[in-house]
Amino acid sequence: MLQNLHVKNLALIDEAEVDFSGGLNILTGETGAGKSIIIDALGLLSGGRGSVDFIRKGANKAVIQGLFDVPGVS
Repeated sequence: MLQNLHVKNLALIDEAEVDFSGGLNILTGETGAGKSIIIDALGLLSGGRGSVDFIRKGANKAVIQGLFDVPGVS
């Protein structure tokens, strides 16, 4: 299960960190709040195809990191 998502220099996001807990997690917010960018980051984290167009303007690279809890793996 994904516990934490860290995103830096992706599209309009300078830097963001999202903590997830057990059970249902829901992303809500007003239009333009960045929900779809977080969903795109999850897609990239799970192996989706990226593009240099995803990198924030003026940045050299984007960073997407996920912290996973995998039962039975230590």
